[in-house]
Amino acid sequence: MLKQQLNLKLSQKLSPQQIQLMKLIQLPTQAFEQRLKQEMEENPALDSGKESVNDLEDTFSNDGAEDDYGTEVIETEINVDEYLSDDEIPSYRLNSNNYSVDDEEKSVPYASGTSFNQYLKSQLNTYRLDDTEFEIATFLVGSVDESGYIRRSLPDIMDDLAFTQNIYTEENKIEEILKIVQQLDPAGVGARNLQECLLIQLKRKELTIPIKLAIGILENAFDHFTKKHYDKLLSKFDITEEELKEAISEIEHLNPKPGGAYAGSNRIIEHVVPDFSIKIIDSELELTLNGRNAPELHVSREYNNMLQGYKESKEKSKSQKDAVLFIKQKLDAAKWFIEAVKQRQQTLFLTMSAIMHYQKEYFLSGDERNLKPMILKDIADEIGMDVSTVSRVANSKYVDTPYGTKLIKNFFSESMTNDQGEEVSTREIKKILEITISEEDKRKPLTDEKLAAILKEKGYPIARRTVAKYREQLDIPVARLRKKI
Repeated sequence: MLKQQLNLKLSQKLSPQQIQLMKLIQLPTQAFEQRLKQEMEENPALDSGKESVNDLEDTFSNDGAEDDYGTEVIETEINVDEYLSDDEIPSYRLNSNNYSVDDEEKSVPYASGTSFNQYLKSQLNTYRLDDTEFEIATFLVGSVDESGYIRRSLPDIMDDLAFTQNIYTEENKIEEILKIVQQLDPAGVGARNLQECLLIQLKRKELTIPIKLAIGILENAFDHFTKKHYDKLLSKFDITEEELKEAISEIEHLNPKPGGAYAGSNRIIEHVVPDFSIKIIDSELELTLNGRNAPELHVSREYNNMLQGYKESKEKSKSQKDAVLFIKQKLDAAKWFIEAVKQRQQTLFLTMSAIMHYQKEYFLSGDERNLKPMILKDIADEIGMDVSTVSRVANSKYVDTPYGTKLIKNFFSESMTNDQGEEVSTREIKKILEITISEEDKRKPLTDEKLAAILKEKGYPIARRTVAKYREQLDIPVARLRKKI
């Protein structure tokens, strides 16, 4: 049975202008400048410079009942209130574009130039290959990833050649062409695994005694080498520690990712522009907002004059009415955007100021061990804003400090309690762990268990598995792989 009933429901929704403000807040300096440029191109009523907006208020506000421009009914039978409303929320602010945060523009410009694969293909022209061999070689080059490896098996490549290129061949023929591809520059390209990559590079060098030994180690004892079982290598090859050290030195100077050097030079170069600057003046911290985040904007005088001209005009045609409605919309949009930019500046400065004072000891000393435990909620509570707002500021903004340019979100960390009952930052523990590992005897690296014991002695009682987690976050390998002869 169908029923109709009336429900009263109270819910909170973000208005379109709030969403736009949040988008502006999360933009770093360079992206904000692009957004600013785009807004000025789209809205001719928005202008840059030192002109004040205040003197334009009277022209398109109608707070007083005596303002005949705000109350008169024009002869075209259009009430001025329809386009010069005194509502605090103009109609343009209520328009929704039906977008979400996930719909943001993700495309970025790519640097021009020759790609890594094109560079390899151009080298194939120097080899004498028949049509079929050239097509196989081109297909193999197309299978090279950005690190310089071909990570597919020969049977898979053979099947793909048959299905996609209509080339029927044997595995041994593909391997023969692969050897040619592996002669291309940079050395090591076209390898199917790390072992093959290193061997290709070594065999291009002058075959000195250390290099011959290095080739022997990679060909016959690769597993011992990767696991750093140096005693087994000394015994297997009947060599001295000095000879082994020379051979290992040759291997360590090879490039495990031959494609990285070329691909890296053709990637987008990201220039970090700090959003804030912190300086120490007379033992006190001084915070400034990058001037590029605080542009001087005002409503265009020309558009204001157009509206004034319409007011003073005796005869008002339909085209003039349409024009004034357009002008009103653009003026409202310009005023709101200027206000949004100001709110962005205030939010950024307020948030960073709270972070700076919270981490005052760190900013005065530069020692990461002085970083206090700090989570987003700490700052949100301090400034009376939402956690999501603080997150938007922290995730994409940089601050220029006396110790280098830092990503703001790196100042946030969880806390743990030391043996004295004090809360300390996990960043502090990681720094001490990093220093301890850097000072260890590399011939006998410290295990995670020993590291946990050392940290406990220093007053940080953490478990071995926690040490392992922090070590991995610092991108430090296990003790066995840190071993040096």
